[in-house]
Amino acid sequence: MSPEQAQVGGQVGGSCTSGPGTVPLPELPEGHQGRPVTLTDSAARHVTRFLARRGKGVGVRLGVKTTGCSGLAYKIEFADEIAPEDVIFEDQGVKVLVDPKSLPYIDGTELDFVREGLNEGFRFNNPNERDRCGCGESFRV
Repeated sequence: MSPEQAQVGGQVGGSCTSGPGTVPLPELPEGHQGRPVTLTDSAARHVTRFLARRGKGVGVRLGVKTTGCSGLAYKIEFADEIAPEDVIFEDQGVKVLVDPKSLPYIDGTELDFVREGLNEGFRFNNPNERDRCGCGESFRV
Protein backbone atom coordinates (compact mmCIF):
# COMPACT_ATOMS: atom_id res chain seq x y z
CA MET A 1 0.00 0.00 0.00
CA SER A 2 1.35 3.42 -0.86
CA PRO A 3 1.48 6.10 1.85
CA GLU A 4 -1.07 8.13 -0.13
CA GLN A 5 -3.71 5.46 0.48
CA ALA A 6 -5.38 5.67 3.83
CA GLN A 7 -6.37 2.36 5.31
CA VAL A 8 -9.59 2.32 7.32
CA GLY A 9 -10.17 -0.15 10.11
CA GLY A 10 -7.56 -2.61 8.85
CA GLN A 11 -9.34 -2.93 5.50
CA VAL A 12 -8.16 -1.77 2.11
CA GLY A 13 -10.73 -2.22 -0.59
CA GLY A 14 -13.40 -4.78 0.12
CA SER A 15 -15.76 -7.25 -1.43
CA CYS A 16 -19.06 -5.60 -0.54
CA THR A 17 -18.66 -2.24 -2.27
CA SER A 18 -21.33 -1.56 -4.83
CA GLY A 19 -19.78 1.27 -6.77
CA PRO A 20 -17.72 4.42 -6.75
CA GLY A 21 -20.00 6.44 -4.49
CA THR A 22 -21.55 8.77 -7.07
CA VAL A 23 -25.08 8.44 -5.69
CA PRO A 24 -26.24 11.48 -3.66
CA LEU A 25 -26.01 11.06 0.11
CA PRO A 26 -29.32 10.12 1.75
CA GLU A 27 -31.13 12.72 3.83
CA LEU A 28 -30.25 12.58 7.50
CA PRO A 29 -32.89 13.21 10.16
CA GLU A 30 -32.78 16.53 11.99
CA GLY A 31 -30.94 16.76 15.28
CA HIS A 32 -27.24 16.36 14.65
CA GLN A 33 -25.35 18.17 17.37
CA GLY A 34 -22.65 20.14 15.55
CA ARG A 35 -19.87 18.50 17.56
CA PRO A 36 -16.26 18.79 16.44
CA VAL A 37 -14.34 16.05 14.68
CA THR A 38 -11.29 15.16 16.81
CA LEU A 39 -8.10 13.09 16.60
CA THR A 40 -6.51 10.77 19.10
CA ASP A 41 -2.86 11.36 20.02
CA SER A 42 -1.89 8.47 17.75
CA ALA A 43 -3.81 9.87 14.75
CA ALA A 44 -2.43 13.38 15.26
CA ARG A 45 1.15 12.05 15.43
CA HIS A 46 0.65 9.95 12.29
CA VAL A 47 -0.86 12.79 10.26
CA THR A 48 1.79 15.28 11.43
CA ARG A 49 4.65 12.88 10.59
CA PHE A 50 3.19 11.98 7.21
CA LEU A 51 2.62 15.62 6.19
CA ALA A 52 6.21 16.42 7.20
CA ARG A 53 7.54 13.51 5.11
CA ARG A 54 5.41 14.58 2.13
CA GLY A 55 6.74 18.11 2.44
CA LYS A 56 3.32 19.58 1.68
CA GLY A 57 -0.26 19.54 2.87
CA VAL A 58 -2.51 21.50 5.19
CA GLY A 59 -4.21 18.63 7.01
CA VAL A 60 -6.49 15.68 6.54
CA ARG A 61 -9.83 15.68 4.65
CA LEU A 62 -12.65 13.43 5.92
CA GLY A 63 -15.96 12.60 4.30
CA VAL A 64 -18.42 9.89 3.41
CA LYS A 65 -19.60 8.39 0.13
CA THR A 66 -22.55 6.18 -0.72
CA THR A 67 -21.34 2.63 -1.30
CA GLY A 68 -21.20 -0.81 0.24
CA CYS A 69 -23.84 -3.07 1.67
CA SER A 70 -24.69 -0.76 4.60
CA GLY A 71 -24.93 2.43 2.53
CA LEU A 72 -22.03 4.73 3.49
CA ALA A 73 -18.26 4.44 3.59
CA TYR A 74 -15.63 6.77 5.02
CA LYS A 75 -13.27 8.74 2.79
CA ILE A 76 -9.95 10.06 4.04
CA GLU A 77 -7.13 11.80 2.21
CA PHE A 78 -4.35 14.22 2.93
CA ALA A 79 -5.38 17.72 1.84
CA ASP A 80 -3.02 20.05 0.01
CA GLU A 81 -5.38 23.03 0.09
CA ILE A 82 -8.50 24.24 1.83
CA ALA A 83 -11.63 24.46 -0.33
CA PRO A 84 -13.95 27.44 0.25
CA GLU A 85 -16.81 25.16 1.34
CA ASP A 86 -14.74 23.10 3.82
CA VAL A 87 -15.73 23.04 7.48
CA ILE A 88 -12.45 23.23 9.40
CA PHE A 89 -11.69 21.75 12.81
CA GLU A 90 -8.28 21.87 14.43
CA ASP A 91 -7.17 19.36 17.03
CA GLN A 92 -3.65 18.88 18.41
CA GLY A 93 -2.25 21.17 15.74
CA VAL A 94 -3.81 19.22 12.85
CA LYS A 95 -6.44 20.71 10.55
CA VAL A 96 -9.39 18.41 9.86
CA LEU A 97 -11.33 19.43 6.74
CA VAL A 98 -14.87 18.14 6.18
CA ASP A 99 -17.21 18.84 3.29
CA PRO A 100 -20.57 20.21 4.50
CA LYS A 101 -22.60 17.34 2.99
CA SER A 102 -20.60 14.75 4.94
CA LEU A 103 -20.55 16.63 8.24
CA PRO A 104 -23.90 15.38 9.62
CA TYR A 105 -22.75 11.77 9.15
CA ILE A 106 -19.38 12.21 10.92
CA ASP A 107 -20.42 14.85 13.43
CA GLY A 108 -18.56 14.17 16.69
CA THR A 109 -16.33 11.45 15.20
CA GLU A 110 -12.93 10.71 16.71
CA LEU A 111 -10.26 9.67 14.20
CA ASP A 112 -7.80 7.14 15.57
CA PHE A 113 -4.72 5.49 14.06
CA VAL A 114 -4.28 1.89 15.17
CA ARG A 115 -1.81 -0.94 14.67
CA GLU A 116 -3.19 -4.47 14.98
CA GLY A 117 -0.71 -7.19 14.16
CA LEU A 118 0.66 -6.50 10.68
CA ASN A 119 -2.19 -4.10 9.84
CA GLU A 120 -2.28 -0.40 10.56
CA GLY A 121 -4.74 2.25 9.57
CA PHE A 122 -7.22 4.90 10.51
CA ARG A 123 -10.30 3.96 12.52
CA PHE A 124 -13.39 6.14 12.78
CA ASN A 125 -15.03 6.16 16.22
CA ASN A 126 -18.36 7.60 15.12
CA PRO A 127 -21.16 8.10 17.68
CA ASN A 128 -23.67 8.35 14.81
CA GLU A 129 -23.04 4.82 13.50
CA ARG A 130 -26.03 2.55 14.05
CA ASP A 131 -24.86 -0.46 12.06
CA ARG A 132 -21.79 -1.70 10.17
CA CYS A 133 -21.57 -4.34 7.47
CA GLY A 134 -19.89 -7.65 8.26
CA CYS A 135 -16.63 -6.86 6.47
CA GLY A 136 -16.36 -3.43 8.11
CA GLU A 137 -16.29 -1.61 4.78
CA SER A 138 -19.50 0.41 5.16
CA PHE A 139 -21.85 1.75 7.82
CA ARG A 140 -25.33 3.16 8.40
CA VAL A 141 -26.51 6.06 10.57
